[in-house]
Amino acid sequence: MVDEPVPRNVNQVVESRKTLTEPPAAPDPPGYELPLLLFAGFRSLIDKLHAELARQDHPDVRPAHGFAMQAIGMDGATASDLGRRLGVSKQAAGKTADRLLALGYAERADDPADARRKLIRLTPHGLDALTRSAAIFDALRAEWAQAIGPDRLRDLESALRTVTPPENFRLDAAGWLGGT
Repeated sequence: MVDEPVPRNVNQVVESRKTLTEPPAAPDPPGYELPLLLFAGFRSLIDKLHAELARQDHPDVRPAHGFAMQAIGMDGATASDLGRRLGVSKQAAGKTADRLLALGYAERADDPADARRKLIRLTPHGLDALTRSAAIFDALRAEWAQAIGPDRLRDLESALRTVTPPENFRLDAAGWLGGT
C-alpha cells in the first residue's frame, strides 16, 4: 500500500504571510457599550442643539421643553393630553406647561371644541424655537455626515430604523427616564 501524501495547500506561503500582515479580527465589544454609545451620540446632539439655541435667542429652552413643545404640536393640547403624550402625570405636564408659559413659549387658550377645556398652544416664540431646532438638527446631521461619510450615516439611520419599530418612537422620554 502506498501512502498518499497529505494534501498541502499550494498557497500556504501566501496564507502564512497573510496571517502575519493582517491584524486579527477584533472581538465584538461588550453588549453594554451599545446603549452607552447611542446615549452618548444622543447627548452630543442635544447638547450642541441647546448651545446653538442659546446663541439664537433661546437660552432657556431645555431638552424637556423640546419634548413638551413637540407633544403640544400645532393643534395644542390639554394638560391631560400633554401628560399622556409625554408619559408623565397630568400634574407633571402642568408644571412643564407652566414653565413654557412663563418663558413665553406657550399660552393657554380656549378649546374651540369644548369651552370647558383650556388648550396649551405654542406661541410664535415657541414655534420659532422648534423651527430653529429643526434647522440646527439638519446642520448637526451634516456634521455627522462630514465626520463619518454620508453613506455610513444613511446606513446608520437605516439600521436604527430597522431595530426600532415605529411603536417605540415616542416622545415620552421623560417618563421612560424615570419621571412621574
